[in-house]
Amino acid sequence: MLMRALDRLEEIIIATLMAAATIIIFIAVLHRYGSAVPALYPYLRHIHMGWAQELCIYMFVWMAKFGAAYGVRQGIHVGVDVLVNAIPPEDRRPLVTFALACGALFTFIIGSLGAYFVWHMAQTEQVSADLEWPMWIIYLAIPLGSYLMCFRFLQVMVNYLMYGTLPAHDHGHVAGLEENAESAR
Repeated sequence: MLMRALDRLEEIIIATLMAAATIIIFIAVLHRYGSAVPALYPYLRHIHMGWAQELCIYMFVWMAKFGAAYGVRQGIHVGVDVLVNAIPPEDRRPLVTFALACGALFTFIIGSLGAYFVWHMAQTEQVSADLEWPMWIIYLAIPLGSYLMCFRFLQVMVNYLMYGTLPAHDHGHVAGLEENAESAR
């Protein structure tokens, strides 16, 4: 139950950040080139959008950190498996376990260094240029995303040790396509 809630929260954060960034960029482009559309210009000229680029950059950073954890969970995160695939399937277990443990260790170290950095950043009065948000809030994506990714590596490793399976992503699968095809019949 708790794992399902965490999975869903992760997906909601990623989708919300992606949708909000897309809308903000769309409005900023309309604002920038609104004078080319005379019907829109009177409505757009009063809006100040100088903050939009900075906000979207921060949103994409947060999206990337949480998206990497999602990628580990779904089996779509970038990995080099040439060596693993060259080994017979019955001998892969120690190498796969070692690789997953290394991923967890690396992301734990990055998360810890990020937490240390955020802690010290919170002791300063540093704010972002356009939004004037405290920088420690923006940099919080590093420890949160890295610790979540570490958790996902450990989750995949435990699942692999217990059941011998790794998450795999079918690149030809389109979510929702089966349901729509069956309901159309």
